[in-house]
Amino acid sequence: MRRRRSCATWWPREISARRAARASTITGADDVGALTDRHALVTGAGRGIGLAIATALARQGAALTLSARSADQLACAAAACEAAGSPSVAVEVCDLTDREQLQQLAQVAAAADVLINNAGIAPSAPLERSDDELWDLTLGLDAFAPFALCRAALPAMAARGFGRVVNVASSAALEGYAYTSVYVAAKHALLGLTRALSAEASQRWREAELSINAVCPGFVDTDIVANSARRIAASSGLDEQAARARLAAMNPGGRLLSPEEVAACVLSLVLELPASTHGAALRLPADD
Repeated sequence: MRRRRSCATWWPREISARRAARASTITGADDVGALTDRHALVTGAGRGIGLAIATALARQGAALTLSARSADQLACAAAACEAAGSPSVAVEVCDLTDREQLQQLAQVAAAADVLINNAGIAPSAPLERSDDELWDLTLGLDAFAPFALCRAALPAMAARGFGRVVNVASSAALEGYAYTSVYVAAKHALLGLTRALSAEASQRWREAELSINAVCPGFVDTDIVANSARRIAASSGLDEQAARARLAAMNPGGRLLSPEEVAACVLSLVLELPASTHGAALRLPADD
């Protein structure tokens, strides 16, 4: 790993994007500089949702550490975050499925005030073609890596008296989809981790200003959806635009979310002060 400087139950709650938008007006999400003197670590920050989240945090004045596998993408992301107002941007070129590299990034997480676990993959395959390697890879990146980073970050956050953890899950954490058994299992695990850690924090560190939550977006206009559309097109005979439309139709409202919409919901959880949302699964787009 190289480091370079540049660039539906009451427990827990499932809340919607619409409620998050209302919350942002209460928490001051539009007040630029709200995260001055805070340090945020964002994984999967080179593109898509992660880049949108990092840029949103930068606009609030957060110092940032951005992690991804691509040095070129991180360089561009760092430049964008500096332009958006971050006073300091460090990058970590890191493969989170490599335990040694993950452990090094965990040391960075221990110094962070805000941890955004966004990195992940979304494979699809029929059950009999979902082999052990796919299981290990997906659960390693989508569930174990957030666990390891939270394990390093949360005790240190509690000791300093402040911390925010947001895990980027998926609507697949709340329901099942055909041909994605491994991915659905991984995102269910991530949401379960979120709930368990929130419950533990409420008992162990109740004096600290901590919150641990998850956002659960449906289909978002990212490379993951583009890849899914290509797979659907290849197997069904549809063209890619029709395949994208099929995915969009599965979201409430029948359209793909933008990465910026997901970022806005993440930001509302980070900026909530004092924290009143704990162990929540924030579902988007809104269906209420």
